Amino acid sequence: MLAPSAIKRRFQLVLIKPSHYDDDGYVVQWRISLIPSNSLSCVYALARDAADRRLLGPEVEIDISACDETNTRVQVGGIIDRIRQHDGFGMVGLIGVQSNQFPRAMDMARRFRAADIPVVIGGFHVSGLLAMIPEMPADLREAVDIGCTLFAGEAEGRFDDILQAAATRTLKPVYDFVNDLPDIEAAPTPFLPRDTIERVYESYASFDAGRGCPFQCSFCTIINVQGRKSRRRSPDDIERLVRRHLADGIHRFFITDDNFARNKDWEQIFDRLIELRERDNIKLRLIIQVDTACHKLPNFIEKAARAGVHKVFIGLENINPDNLLGAKKRQNKITDYRKMMLAWKNAGVILYAGYILGFPNDTPESILQDIEIIKKELPIDILEFFCLTPLPGSEDHKLLWQKGVWMDPDMNKYDLEHVTTGHARMTHDQWLEVYRQAWSAYYTREHMLTVFRRTYALGGRGAPRLMTVLAAFSLAVPVEGVHPLQAGFLRLKYRRDRRPGLPVEPAWKFYPRYAWDLVSKSVRVGARWLELERLRRQARAEQKLNPYMDAALTPVSDDETETLELFTHNQAARDQVAHVRKVSELTSGKVPTPHHA
Repeated sequence: MLAPSAIKRRFQLVLIKPSHYDDDGYVVQWRISLIPSNSLSCVYALARDAADRRLLGPEVEIDISACDETNTRVQVGGIIDRIRQHDGFGMVGLIGVQSNQFPRAMDMARRFRAADIPVVIGGFHVSGLLAMIPEMPADLREAVDIGCTLFAGEAEGRFDDILQAAATRTLKPVYDFVNDLPDIEAAPTPFLPRDTIERVYESYASFDAGRGCPFQCSFCTIINVQGRKSRRRSPDDIERLVRRHLADGIHRFFITDDNFARNKDWEQIFDRLIELRERDNIKLRLIIQVDTACHKLPNFIEKAARAGVHKVFIGLENINPDNLLGAKKRQNKITDYRKMMLAWKNAGVILYAGYILGFPNDTPESILQDIEIIKKELPIDILEFFCLTPLPGSEDHKLLWQKGVWMDPDMNKYDLEHVTTGHARMTHDQWLEVYRQAWSAYYTREHMLTVFRRTYALGGRGAPRLMTVLAAFSLAVPVEGVHPLQAGFLRLKYRRDRRPGLPVEPAWKFYPRYAWDLVSKSVRVGARWLELERLRRQARAEQKLNPYMDAALTPVSDDETETLELFTHNQAARDQVAHVRKVSELTSGKVPTPHHA
């Protein structure tokens, strides 16, 4: 390490994960956000590694700041002043920019470029469009025209070149590595400073154990940006990553792999984490994402629970097989759902499931009917809804673009909460209204009581944590007007941080309304918390007197495909049951049931 007197220049590297605007034009921002940014963690780790190696020369220090705008205000003017104090020797990286964040990213980029500061924009929006659309769209062209650099693909093995080019003012307009995906084994592992992680609820860090997905879902961007071939970090990488965070007092992790069950090293990774928990008594807590067939992997769920998995997200997407087939989500079989979910619930894990509204066969009536079936027959704790959205980088977007079908030009709306294209069986307003109705239909007082009853019927593990989750997911849309995954605790609004083109409100109007919003929303949150505590206590007391059982908790049986609505509510469901039975009969040579397929 050089003495401070030996440092002659300090390169200012500012990494920003942008947020997006709400419907009133204010940046969506919280005192504490819910979801950590893995993209920011990955790039920060690469930058820290470069700084430690003195990439820009022995007399050059790289000063790195990392900011997730969902929980930290970006002071654009202050960043400009800081870089100017170092004679413009620096760079702003807009990291992991998703489509709905691109307008906000560009609004910041314009100000940085006006100050002649190098700006590099990367993330799924840039990568997805360059991967799928043969001509550069107008919003990317504008970024290039104002002097920004676009980075498509993954930064491992390439970030050194970006830093050196920024330092010498020789950045190219476009770096496109989408078709040249790097090996991530032994690469610097995701990391952020503790003070950045502490701005996320319960100080969750994040990392990707692997990238890529073998499936072909037409609405997905991951397969076209990260590829269909699995690339992964080694178990040694993961253990080193976890221990580094443990040294900072961080022991909660969101593993961001789109499908951790398809990581070929899942068992070795779990074994390492189990050893940390059971031998070293370290209370790791993990959130993972898996597919609906993960229960078929021997020991997967059992080892996941032992490794510290206490929340799992599953892309359920729909209970209509025709909708799943139309979206090329062939891996989802409704005949797998109950067995898989009961396995997770018996392991004491809180179960999240994503549900997409707006497939071609959907109507407002069918959507609400399907939600009632799910409430009654599937042991899901948290059901979260999304509007089917043609995200740039997905096959759906490419096909609509090729056909010239209207898609909303405002990328800020591509957050899975807004309607951005047409539907054959629903108007724009009907689609948006049923999206709102879906939240209120699932998170009724009666059903939240049912969720608690099921939890206590299975031993009560995780019931207090479930209260927080139910509060967040039942209130985000009606109270804050944003999806729960975009939500957080204590909404922050700054009068001047409003989308360009909208007026800056006068102080006498903005501050009283903001204060009233905080007070009124706090009252609603407090009331919901008290209600959930009463429901939890009621469920616990009832369980002691009369053990609870319902259709969702009933063990899988051979005849349920004839009695449960999940398997009989439409012809597509009945056809899938018949198909699974036929396959089972042909492969086993005995009378089949779909659950043994």
